[in-house]
Amino acid sequence: MKHNHLYSKVALIVMLAVFSCTGCKKSFLETVPKGKLVAQTVSDYDGLLNTLNLLNVLSANAQINMGDEVAAVEPYFTASVLKTQASFRWEPMLYQPSDDGGETVVPLQNIYLYNKIITELPGASGGTDQQKLSIAAEAMAGRAWTYFLLINYYGKPYSTSTAATDPGFPIIQTADVTTTTFTRKNVQQVYDFIINDLVTAIPNLPAQITYRTRMSKAAAEAILGKVYTFMGRFKDALPLLNAAITDLDNQAIPVRLYDYNVEFNTGGTFLPISLITGPSYPLLPNNYENVYAKQIVNPWTFNNNEIVISPQTAALFGATDLRLKFYASSTYSSRLPYPVAGLMRKQQSSQTQIGVLVPELYLLRAECKCRTNDLAGAKADVETLRGKRMPAADAMIPAAIAGAQMPLLNFILDERVREFAVDGFRWFDMRRLSVDPLFQGKTYTHVLYAETGDTTQFQLSPERLVLRIPQKLMDQNPGLENNP
Repeated sequence: MKHNHLYSKVALIVMLAVFSCTGCKKSFLETVPKGKLVAQTVSDYDGLLNTLNLLNVLSANAQINMGDEVAAVEPYFTASVLKTQASFRWEPMLYQPSDDGGETVVPLQNIYLYNKIITELPGASGGTDQQKLSIAAEAMAGRAWTYFLLINYYGKPYSTSTAATDPGFPIIQTADVTTTTFTRKNVQQVYDFIINDLVTAIPNLPAQITYRTRMSKAAAEAILGKVYTFMGRFKDALPLLNAAITDLDNQAIPVRLYDYNVEFNTGGTFLPISLITGPSYPLLPNNYENVYAKQIVNPWTFNNNEIVISPQTAALFGATDLRLKFYASSTYSSRLPYPVAGLMRKQQSSQTQIGVLVPELYLLRAECKCRTNDLAGAKADVETLRGKRMPAADAMIPAAIAGAQMPLLNFILDERVREFAVDGFRWFDMRRLSVDPLFQGKTYTHVLYAETGDTTQFQLSPERLVLRIPQKLMDQNPGLENNP
């Protein structure tokens, strides 16, 4: 990685402490290190923001199998781990009582680290006041991103009528692992906390993106725009998404959409294409579409065979859509065909990018424009993305769709599926759409395909638009209220 020289000795100490946390006193923050990490200077605290756990959110990936764009295939599904099977079936328990939950372990470690920087940095030696403000702003915006992830796991979808009473997630603002009493704040309080962190941080964040792994003004604007979109505040989201996209110009490193028409041609980024692993794909620090890089483990876009896109999802793609080059109709390595046409395994990378991505910025802005009746602007944003994913002649949205709000809105949501299938984005969209008056009554089904092609169906219940807090955390904190 090009920025390895930024990893200071202090950051290495932090990583060792984080990874050795298994023996810590059990509490809601059992996954973070005991006591104070060693950091004294402004440079030390800046180095903490390069800790690897801030980049790799590891197995916070239950959402991948919970989106309705995926299907499952035998005999691979029965051989998969409990979490895979439970999440695909939309079951309440994803983990055994003694297991740590992947959706909480690293996010809670990271909240501890962000809190440490925010609370201790004012007393650090060296550096300027502006440097302190900038580093603290990065930590605040990073904390906001993490809380946005957690509230979308464990809080009900945001609804203005119920947010003040719906259980959310504990708000932790200190780096103190001796605290063992935690209370869930309501959804409104968590969203207010996220918004306050971002609004406070944005004026002090770097205007230039120098490293994709560090927070910037454009990234924080994008996150706040997404938060408002998920709250249904589309008019509030638009100026932020406009600012974020404008701020991508004149950056220190390339931050832009890949043009698949170019990258799948001679000398392109996605070549060579392996018969086993599919197209080449850039790593996190080199991926031009990363505005703010975060990633999770995703074996279903690499070497696992049980989770694939459904035939209905496959039918959303046009024949010339170059995104199809990232799919295979046969299993990894053995190349055995799937039992039904349209079942396709995504082959992209063992890590999925879930931070701030350029293609999502265009799709979020298109959705906000569409919902505020700027249909021409929405059409232009979607076609900007599609023009980078297929030949220009096929990128245009048909006039009958582009000229009416609901058909265009549905097209934009389908484009999100085409762009992010098997990446975990869809379940979060299903959550927010469940409280959207335009999509009331929509139901979701998963299909498990036997080797013979026979099917078993699973129906999503409203309760499974929210994850249950892992039982291990509940047992350690009996005062917490769990989700149904």
